Amino acid sequence: MEFKAGDHVVYPTHGVGQVQGIEEMPVAGLSLKVIIVTFEENRMTLRVPVNKAASSGLRKLASAEAMQEALEVLRGRARIKRTMWSRRAQEYEAKINSGDPLAIAEVVRDLHRNAGQPDQSFSERQIYEQALDRLAAELAAIDRTDKAAAAEKLQTFLKAA
Repeated sequence: MEFKAGDHVVYPTHGVGQVQGIEEMPVAGLSLKVIIVTFEENRMTLRVPVNKAASSGLRKLASAEAMQEALEVLRGRARIKRTMWSRRAQEYEAKINSGDPLAIAEVVRDLHRNAGQPDQSFSERQIYEQALDRLAAELAAIDRTDKAAAAEKLQTFLKAA
């Protein structure tokens, strides 16, 4: 997969970033070609070796069709397993860190609470907000809007369920 400066990309554990460029970097006496990705939100710069980009999970933004599929997942019924919260929390974290919009949408759908439903625990709320934030960031980059507008769009889909 070819990346160039200005491309918006997704790194599974950090979310949406922007490629600043590709440069040669001396590492242990060798010259290594790296992709430089910046994440505006947490002021972080990541250098991913070009030959490790695919195996690290670095990818371009999801297609509009893939994001539409993720939005449809939000309309579905929550599928909450009857396992202990700690086990489910681990599964949710793994889905969020996979970087897959469909998996993240499942987490948002499963942890979303409508008015009149029991309140969430602190950790449930944290995981829900992390998943919502990740999905909103990618949707905002695809729609070329800001994250607040994208989060509002996600909320609209959740309420339609």
